[in-house]
Amino acid sequence: MRLTKLSTLSLLSAAIGLSLASTAQAARPDAPYLSNSEFQQCLDGLKNSSKFRGVDSYTFNNYRPSEPDPSVIQSLNYQPEFQKDIWDYLSVLVDKERVEDGIQAKRQWADTLRSIESRYGVKAEHVLGVWGVESNFGQTLGKKPLFESLATLSCFDRRQSYFQGEYANALKIVQNGDINPSDMTGSWAGAFGQTQFMPSTFLELAVDFDGDGRRDLVNSVPDALASTANFLDKRGYRSGEPWGYEVKLPNGYWAASNRKDKKSISHWRGQGLTLANGSPLPYDLSSAGLLLPAGEDGPAFLVGKNFDTFYSYNASESYALAIAHLSDLITSENSSKTDFVTAWPTNDPGISRQQSKDIQQALSNAGYDIGGVDGIIGDNTRTAIQQYQTSRGIFPADGRAGQNFYRTIVGNGNAVSNSYNNSRPLVPASADRMGQLIQQQTVTPAANTYPSPAQPSSNIRYRRVPTSDGSIRLERID
Repeated sequence: MRLTKLSTLSLLSAAIGLSLASTAQAARPDAPYLSNSEFQQCLDGLKNSSKFRGVDSYTFNNYRPSEPDPSVIQSLNYQPEFQKDIWDYLSVLVDKERVEDGIQAKRQWADTLRSIESRYGVKAEHVLGVWGVESNFGQTLGKKPLFESLATLSCFDRRQSYFQGEYANALKIVQNGDINPSDMTGSWAGAFGQTQFMPSTFLELAVDFDGDGRRDLVNSVPDALASTANFLDKRGYRSGEPWGYEVKLPNGYWAASNRKDKKSISHWRGQGLTLANGSPLPYDLSSAGLLLPAGEDGPAFLVGKNFDTFYSYNASESYALAIAHLSDLITSENSSKTDFVTAWPTNDPGISRQQSKDIQQALSNAGYDIGGVDGIIGDNTRTAIQQYQTSRGIFPADGRAGQNFYRTIVGNGNAVSNSYNNSRPLVPASADRMGQLIQQQTVTPAANTYPSPAQPSSNIRYRRVPTSDGSIRLERID
């Protein structure tokens, strides 16, 4: 669970500071100098402020940081230029490995999940979808000390008032005895636990489901999963309804992607939409909106209220679709095929985490410093990819790890594949970033639109539009 408003502000900052250089990503800024004397003065002021009225002196003083953490301000203000297309975003979050882990978790926690579904009415696989996306089923919880992070964010830079409230709430969680202080670690922004609650959300919605008298979302899987179900329930989840489904649009059909504009299933049937396999739409949704995350040439979806509850967890359609898709694959217990029926409109699909590891290992073997093989394509790996591309004359040298680059460096050793060199990029790199972030500026069609990848000779054109999580969707322009 992340910070919606913060993500929006960060994206805006990235747009304002946009560079027109053709490099794949912006350099990470140095960690700022933070005065410890100013930090301690700030904490003195917070101690007696209204937000900390429910925090006793012992708790405040005992867990008071001795110095600020500049790295969290660095993270607050760092937005790399590199943007993920939705097929890259989903290929990492919903891969064979994660589906298999989800199936195993469903079997391991079957009794608990049945009890949770009985109490909250939330489908077990939907809870598992959130768990898998948020922490890889408890394998990735975050290591930043929450008190240091939230105290620093409370005293420096933007949104101090918001973070002061979260800092106070984090102290109240420990004061109440729910979670051991040593377990209060998470993301740089304060999300923690198996399903990544912010402290304020914890105090509002966390539940003790294992009956030990504590709401421990770090060490208790039952508490974490039941709290997630409670969150979805309180956000309007409808028992017995699917989140939606992939659909097939009739030939020549055009409509805007707007999941909020919900219509009856009879309406969509009348428009000629079917399930992706051609079967008639079932009448199991009260109403549904059309979602086209990559334009009309990509997968299309009808989504209902339960998709909206996924969205409320992180205010990103790509994120919600990852939960939805993962939950479906866990339901069917099929990890052999993680793609949708309709392919993404790209000639260079995304890669799985195992393929990411393979790329990192190949780069490391070639002498590039990537900082470790972990399957996460971060700044170091993207820089190494860009250097590799540049040294071998691969254009664009965009630092992207897709299937083409995977085949180049893993499938063919260190040789450059002809198919990679000759594959047409969706849009030139510099124009691409202009189209992504400066949406309101009037630009020539060549700088902001491009032919459909699925129909290179077509007159249909699209523009790239960023979502709040940094992934990209395509909007058709007629």
